[in-house]
Amino acid sequence: MIGNVTVGGDAPITVQSMTKTDTRDISATMRQVRALAEAGCHIVRLAVPDLEAATALKAIRHNSPVPIVADIHFDHRLAIAAIGSGVDGLRINPGNISRAEHLRTVVSHAGQRNIPIRIGVNAGSLPRDYRPDQPLAERMVALALDQVRMLEAMDFRLIKVSLKASDVLTTVDAYRLIADRIPYPLHLGVTEAGPPICGAIRNSLGIGILLQMGIGDTIRVSLSGDPLLEVDAGNEILRSLGLLSQGASVISCPTCGRTTLDVSSLATRVSERLRTVKEPIRVAIMGCVVNGPGECEHADVGIAGGEDKVLVYRSGAFIHSVSSDNAYDAIIREIDLLLSARSGAADWNAR
Repeated sequence: MIGNVTVGGDAPITVQSMTKTDTRDISATMRQVRALAEAGCHIVRLAVPDLEAATALKAIRHNSPVPIVADIHFDHRLAIAAIGSGVDGLRINPGNISRAEHLRTVVSHAGQRNIPIRIGVNAGSLPRDYRPDQPLAERMVALALDQVRMLEAMDFRLIKVSLKASDVLTTVDAYRLIADRIPYPLHLGVTEAGPPICGAIRNSLGIGILLQMGIGDTIRVSLSGDPLLEVDAGNEILRSLGLLSQGASVISCPTCGRTTLDVSSLATRVSERLRTVKEPIRVAIMGCVVNGPGECEHADVGIAGGEDKVLVYRSGAFIHSVSSDNAYDAIIREIDLLLSARSGAADWNAR
């Protein structure tokens, strides 16, 4: 349990992200935490560079709608202070805490409060002299197992493990090698994956391959950009694999010389409008009548463009046509009608 969120076992795959604000700025950090939660993030991690940040966690955790994990490096006192501030989990690299008695103190405090610890192994921070002749994935697994044994020797088993590299195949190999060797949940992700497009592709491949193999319990899509994009990408990975039924899935055509409708702008506006919708809904935005009607018939709501009008569909059936200039208003109106007819969704538009 990370707070009230179950990770591992038969629990649904959860999506995580990390704030990119200065944790010491409580107001800015809380705004980002709330935005992440509204977008569908289940667990949020915060950097803790110093004692002021560790102390700020108390107010943040008190007001947070989702569990908070403290990201700790090197200084065991920051971990202890974060635990005192009421965090729901710790992310540490036990190898970064050089003295065994300091690690034992952290583990003791975490154990007393049933606070899980994620052992985070990153390819970029492996000790240079640690098994240098072995392949990188094997080195990562060996180090993770060493650190698991360190915590188990301290009678601590509230453990989660991650093995992240910036290379997709190395990441996949590392998780595959460790999956059957430990009984603990695995936190998936491709780290230092790059800006949004590159990063989303690399994470989709790495995370998607592993999830399809039955490996992984929680995910974080690491991107150099807005953390809300991390949550959007993570949820879309799960939806694409049939592992998440809630939320909006927007499909749209790539457009071509037949297209007169501004599909790109429409798809972006509709996706942004639906970002916080929890009700499952599939929306199709198609540029012409070649594939458009067929895709719309498989969607909850859809539009297919024509010369100067769009065909509007709801629940797979053609409803009417409107001018292209009214396409956005028409699709939002149909989404509103559909969601308003479903239990608990009547106020989606206000949200």
